[in-house]
Amino acid sequence: MADPAFTFICGADDFLVGRLGQQRYDALAAGVTDEFSREILNGFAANVGEVETVVNQFRESVQTVSMFGGRRVIWLKDVNFLADSVTGRAEGTLKLVEDLQEILTQVNAADTAVLVTAAPVDRRRSFPKWCEKHADFTLVGGDDGDGAALEGVVLAEARSVGAALSPDAVRLLLAKVGANTRLLVEEVRKLATYVGEGETIGEQHVAELTPNVAEGDFFEAAEAFFSGDLTWTLAALQRHFFAGGDARPVIAALQNRNRILLQIKALADAGDVRIGPRGLDGFAQAQAAHAGKFVGSTEKSSYNLFTQNPWYLGKLAGNAKLPTVRRLIDNQQEFVAAFEEIVRRPQEQEEVLREMTVRCLAG
Repeated sequence: MADPAFTFICGADDFLVGRLGQQRYDALAAGVTDEFSREILNGFAANVGEVETVVNQFRESVQTVSMFGGRRVIWLKDVNFLADSVTGRAEGTLKLVEDLQEILTQVNAADTAVLVTAAPVDRRRSFPKWCEKHADFTLVGGDDGDGAALEGVVLAEARSVGAALSPDAVRLLLAKVGANTRLLVEEVRKLATYVGEGETIGEQHVAELTPNVAEGDFFEAAEAFFSGDLTWTLAALQRHFFAGGDARPVIAALQNRNRILLQIKALADAGDVRIGPRGLDGFAQAQAAHAGKFVGSTEKSSYNLFTQNPWYLGKLAGNAKLPTVRRLIDNQQEFVAAFEEIVRRPQEQEEVLREMTVRCLAG
């Protein structure tokens, strides 16, 4: 196969795709001394009309000859009309993507270095499949919000700055930050600077220095509570309220996690899944057997186990021995009682949650 005529970088996360795209563009542009021979085009389009404008501008740029001779480099960045979206599915867009493919087939790599970066991308379509065969193709990360891909981002960034993280530190960092790749990268850099060169970033560093910014189940207090560690849970609550936090999101996180664990426990007790070192073995079969019973609950929700990320469920189930069904039901009742108590004692929210935690974990 001949050398690819262009470079195509895509993925679910625009930040990761854009960052790798910038690195690749800088490398290509380093060999082009004439600034007029370096061009960056914005590929973002909100409707079919804007897609047409992007494709026409790209065509003109590719067909332009360098004023002083020599090689040119063109970066079509932030392309968003290859996604499974209203604009991406439009008949006009699909025809224009065919035009884009035709333009790329005519690129002479010896005269023009072309880089295209796109996020997100519907890889079921013919164009991305064509790019895989004919371009210098790179897929960044995994699916949107994929836990394994996020873990890879953390570890790769740590390596890039000469740092290391313990497995528990990675787990807690993902729990506190969630799927925000920009913040994950910045947090790793901050933590690496704090611990110093050659030192390992530990769970205690993440607990002390990384804020709780993720939504839903990603709260340190929930992680600590369901690990059964009373001291850690009380310390997490203290940090949460010291930073000006409110009790309600903590209770919501505990309830969401508890609901998920109840469903996992029910499947495990029924023999539909088995909790092993890789998480939930048999989850796909359990989903095929039971997902249809969750009528009217197809959006991501703690009420429907099968809307959750399997990697995340595996992490939840694998962190520690699952509580008994009785304990999980008692937890849920304690969370409701704590909420009612906060309504009566709104100025003592931290104390209410501390009392609840002691009852649940010290009993």
